[in-house]
Amino acid sequence: MKDVVIVGVGPAGISAAIYLKRAGMNPLVIGQDFGTLKSYTGKIENYYGFENPISGDTLIENGIKQAKNLDVEILLDSVISLDQEDGHFIIKTIQHQFTSKSVILATGKKRLSLSIPGFNQFKAKGISFCATCDGYFFRRKKIAIVGCGHYMINELEVLSQINKDITIFTNGHELIDDVDFPVVKSKIVKFVGEQKLSHIETEDGESYEVQGAFIAIGTPSSIDFATKLGVIIDKNNISVDQNYQTNIDGLFAIGDVIGGKLQIAKAVYDGMMVADQINNYIKHKI
Repeated sequence: MKDVVIVGVGPAGISAAIYLKRAGMNPLVIGQDFGTLKSYTGKIENYYGFENPISGDTLIENGIKQAKNLDVEILLDSVISLDQEDGHFIIKTIQHQFTSKSVILATGKKRLSLSIPGFNQFKAKGISFCATCDGYFFRRKKIAIVGCGHYMINELEVLSQINKDITIFTNGHELIDDVDFPVVKSKIVKFVGEQKLSHIETEDGESYEVQGAFIAIGTPSSIDFATKLGVIIDKNNISVDQNYQTNIDGLFAIGDVIGGKLQIAKAVYDGMMVADQINNYIKHKI
């Protein structure tokens, strides 16, 4: 049983880990998907203490090295699900599973957008991003799931409990594992419908009837995890109180995912501040 697991290896998550470690705690940081850090990977010229511009990649790598020098435990793996059970959190990665008293979400905002006609048009009108949230509404209907990796497999497990009429669209990629459902490997060229999604067209000229499509590309973001647990989301930001805690006891969020200025300085500040709150939270849990 961990006291705290931090999901995300960016400036917010690593800063929280450093402050927690210096406070005598042993946080576990999990992260591998650097795609959410793209907004930091250009040249940075406005961060305190650097006479010359520094690349975002270098700054992020230096932060991780700093944490490792303090013996912070960092696991380079992708978190694919976060659940709650008996007052504790269950964190599942591709290779491991952990239980923890508290969790900090610090993955940043995944800015997923498919450059496919109809994608934006049918969001929330047949296109969904959460099997746990919306799967029930598509029982006994023809549904698609778009993806090819571990996240897709995890979402498929959820959907298959309530629906057997599922087709997997890998959008031109190879599946990581065998599945017991039809697989379409051809690239998607269009999401089609009138008021709601009704078909998916692929580059081989085929048109597939679907009444719902679940997008499970790459790895889930903090918003995805939070939504599944029933966290309040406001304008695509995770809502937190003055202690950085969500409406779920023991679940905290920091960095870009809670809104405000999307700047490294703000992310580092959030990491510092949440460390104090986690420390107090764990002491009262004992």
